[in-house]
Amino acid sequence: MFPYIELFGRELGFYSLMLLCGIFTAGVYACRMAVRQKYDYSEIVIFMLLLSTGAIIGSYLSYVLVNYINIVYLVKNINQINTFNKMLSALRYIFGGSIFYGGLLGGLLTGHILIKKNSNNKKFVDIVAVNIPLFHFFGRIGCFLGGCCFGIPSKIGFIYTNNPIVEANGITRFPVQLLEAVFNFLLFLLLNHFFKIEKYKNKLIYVYLLVYATGRFFIEFLRGDAYRGIWLFLSTSQIISILILLIVLSKNYIIHKKK
Repeated sequence: MFPYIELFGRELGFYSLMLLCGIFTAGVYACRMAVRQKYDYSEIVIFMLLLSTGAIIGSYLSYVLVNYINIVYLVKNINQINTFNKMLSALRYIFGGSIFYGGLLGGLLTGHILIKKNSNNKKFVDIVAVNIPLFHFFGRIGCFLGGCCFGIPSKIGFIYTNNPIVEANGITRFPVQLLEAVFNFLLFLLLNHFFKIEKYKNKLIYVYLLVYATGRFFIEFLRGDAYRGIWLFLSTSQIISILILLIVLSKNYIIHKKK
């Protein structure tokens, strides 16, 4: 839609700009909630920075795995990469995208490791759970403006004319990115309400996973891009959604059975 904006003579991607807005907003929210809970906000800032690092690594690695055909092509044509610039171009192509679920799983794994090392970090998990859909809200708006994660052809929607992804142009497409942005914002409001009334205390991450995975599964049917991976008749994200639901529900069943 609007992939770039010119600022001081340089092009700045709207997607990157919206991610920065998401990071800033989530950071401010986390600090305010930490102060309200009488936590040391510097500790939660460090915790979230480490989680973000794991999430970034996970998001890019998952993109590489889903689009493994790019690596196969690179290996087969490795003899053509005879300069440093060509190698950089090849790496940019291979790591040229990110997948939210990969980032989510990377962040969860990082959080699990940090809590294992210091159990005191567990008190921050509820705040982080509320923050995820808040950050994701801005990210999906960035997707809409940038032109990625576009929707299926539809009578209702928008027509891309200068989308960097060529196949997205010239067709009226359903604004699935905006739909997911609204879904994430409503999920943020719900989790924020639960956090304030201390409902599902220390379990908000499970509430988030259950609600988001369910919603994402159905939203995926309105996606029109295929580069995130399609297996049989389901996308990679739908398969991950099913696995998350099964794992969380199984864990919840085991906990209740023990009690």
